[in-house]
Formats: sequence, C-alpha cells, structure tokens
Amino acid sequence: MTNKRLHVDALVVGGGIAGMQTSLDLGDQGYQVALVEKTASIGGNMVQLSKVFPTLDCASCITTPKMSSVHHHDNIKLLTSSEVQKVTPHGDGFIAEVLLKPTYVNNDTCTGCQKCEEACPVDILDEYDYGFNARRAAYIPFPTAIPYTAVIDMDHCIFCGQCIKACPVPDCIDFNMQPEVIEIETSAIVISTGFKVTPYDAKEEYGAGKFRNVIDGLMMERLLAPTGPYGHVLRPSDGKLPDSIAYVQCAGSRDLTLGVPYCSRVCCMYAIKQAMLLAGALPMADITIYYMDIRTFGKQYEQFYQNAKAMGIEFVKAKVARITEVENQDLNVRVELIDENSQVVERHHDLVVLSVGMLPNYDPQAVFSIDIAEDKFVETPYYHNSPAATTRPGIFAAGTAAGPMDIVDTIVTAGSAAADVAAYIQSHNGHKAETAVETQTTVAERSVDHD
Repeated sequence: MTNKRLHVDALVVGGGIAGMQTSLDLGDQGYQVALVEKTASIGGNMVQLSKVFPTLDCASCITTPKMSSVHHHDNIKLLTSSEVQKVTPHGDGFIAEVLLKPTYVNNDTCTGCQKCEEACPVDILDEYDYGFNARRAAYIPFPTAIPYTAVIDMDHCIFCGQCIKACPVPDCIDFNMQPEVIEIETSAIVISTGFKVTPYDAKEEYGAGKFRNVIDGLMMERLLAPTGPYGHVLRPSDGKLPDSIAYVQCAGSRDLTLGVPYCSRVCCMYAIKQAMLLAGALPMADITIYYMDIRTFGKQYEQFYQNAKAMGIEFVKAKVARITEVENQDLNVRVELIDENSQVVERHHDLVVLSVGMLPNYDPQAVFSIDIAEDKFVETPYYHNSPAATTRPGIFAAGTAAGPMDIVDTIVTAGSAAADVAAYIQSHNGHKAETAVETQTTVAERSVDHD
C-alpha cells in the first residue's frame, strides 16, 4: 500500500443525500471537501426510491442532478469504494486514514460501455434490487451510478478473462489491483452514514425472510420504481399481479422486546405513499394498512393521509399478531382490532409489506471517538443551538446518522452541518474560504502529495 496525503477543509463520510448536500453547500462556499463513500457509487438510499411524499416527485430526478453536481464540482474530491479506518488529532484538525478498496477497473479510463458486463458469464442476485433481479460479476452498480464505471466482484469472479477480452480500453481491467491507503488532513469531519432498515431477525414473527410474499418497504420501492426489476408490481413468488395487499405498520419498531423502542417517523408516510401509488398501478387491488397510530408530522402530510382514505385505501387500527402462509403462498394475517370489542380476526392477503423502521447504518465510536445516544444514533447534545455538533469538537453529524428523519429534514440538517463546519473552521483556524475563481485548481490537482 502506498500512502498519499490529501489536504482538505472538510471530510464528509457517507455519500447519500445528506453527504452530497453537505459537500455541495461547503464546496459552493469555496471550501475544499473530500467525500468518502463505501460503495461504488454515491446516491445512498434515496436513489433507490420510486417517488417522494407528499409531492410524489420522482426520487431519482431529485437525486441524480445532485450526484452529477458532486462529481463535477471543482471543490469536491470524490472517493468511492472507500472507508475511513482511523482518525487521529492533528493540530486544530484531524488526520483520517482512508482505505481505497480495489474495484479492479481503472475509473480514469473506463468509459462505462458495459461490454465487460455483457461478456461476463456469471449471474448473481442484485443487491440494488434486493434480490428481485440479477447482475453480472462485472457490472455497473445501477443505471444512474456516479461514477458510471464498472466494478469486478471478486467474490464471484471465475477469472475466465471474458471481461478483459471484451474491454475496448487496454489495461482498464486489472485483476492485480491492491488496496491503497490515503491520509486526509482536514479541519472538520461530517458523519452522514445514513440508515439501514430493521433486520429480518427482528421480524421473524411476520415471516420475513421465510415467506417470499412478505417483503419490506424498501423492496416495495424497487417494485414501484420505473427502473425496477419487473416493470410492474408483481408477487415475488410467482410473478402474479397481487389482488390484495396489506401493510403492517411498526414492524420491528416501537417494541422493547425487539430492541427498537422508538418510532421512526417516516414509516406511516411511506406506507401511505406506496399505497397511493399501488392504487394507481393496480386499480382493482384491495389495499389495507394495519396501524396502531398514524403519524403525519410535516407540512401537507395530514392532507396526504386524508387523500389516501378518499382513494379507498382501507386503514384498520389493529395490532398484527402473526402471519402464516397458506395455499398458493398466499398469507393469513391474524390481527387484534383496536376498538371497544378488541376482536381477533384473520384476513387473507396475497402480498404483505412490512413498514420497517430505521436503524443507524454505522457505529462511529471506535473510529471517530464520539458518543452515541441510547437509540444508537450519533449523539447531538446541543441540538437546539448547534444541531449537527457531536460530543467531539470538529466532528458533526448530518441526516439519519443522527436519528430517523424524512428527506426534507435530512437536507435541512445537511445544510446545518455545512454551516456549523464553516463556522468551526473560521473560528478555530482563522481560515477564510477561497472562491472557486481564486482557487483555480481542484483538490486533486493541488493536494495529493506522495510520501
């Protein structure tokens, strides 16, 4: 491994909507930013969604321009397939050791022609589509990936050499690529590592991971998306158009026995959004949402909920006890109705969607030496005065790294993090941001020194 040194004003960890917005806000002020993303493309969870609530705007149409802006911004150095391994104090700032994992494709010369993908004989379940689709061992992560370059999955590669033969660029594919370590010297750090959904082991009572027609909300997003695996909403078990779809709210959440006692805020709204989209895509289907409470916390959210009821979507106040599989892999849902009679009934559906909550995607304690809250998200103790500040000066949090929130609040907290970083840099380092005109050079051109 060869060490390089990169000098920036801010290091942003995580390339989802929060990390991208923070980077753009800082870059537009003239600060030099390094954006580190552990996967092969920026975009995060938002790029996988179908539409956003309550406007029903295309999620990809919002995300993709930001991805492109980050990639082409003169003040942002993008490092994908990379992870921060260690952070140490250095003067008024930090030095972060970043591991660049090999993709076995030269990003500088790859044209994204996909000839390697076409030639590859190995098919693998595609993580981007949650296993509903397949990809090759040589592949581009998704249609709007940035950078739009191929990756070789060495865990499944059979070293047949077909990708190398098909590639029109000499030496673009290199099986001998090695990991590389870069040291990033920075004045401040922003953690924007996003969220993951409640794991299947917390939803076993509902048959998640066992019954093919029990899926979660992010899986349904892919089925609804224009770029989804089927082009239509189909049952995973047999490709049938579902006639009766049920949503189970608070699946794996608000339950002390499962270790997730909190409400994730967004679950009711994304279930309502998906139900409305399903009502348009499958006008003959019956759609039922089983809920304990409906949380419509934002502007126009309550009206969104009322519109869903007016469309004929059935809302049933009930606790779902269990789900069992019956003939044709249909599902029986046993529920206790929350009313004066507390009646227990069983209802028949052919597709069930679990509205799962948010969990932190990353534990930053070991690397960044900051505290986490009781809910395992990053602790932000000065929320009312400095919403992004963590328990360690110079390190800030943005988006769902700090707690469950919707896209609007995620973008707001990203702006707050950028403002806090700018104020911190100026107050601690006496640094005055350079404009893009004054800078004249990119981060890569001015800042990479070989030891």
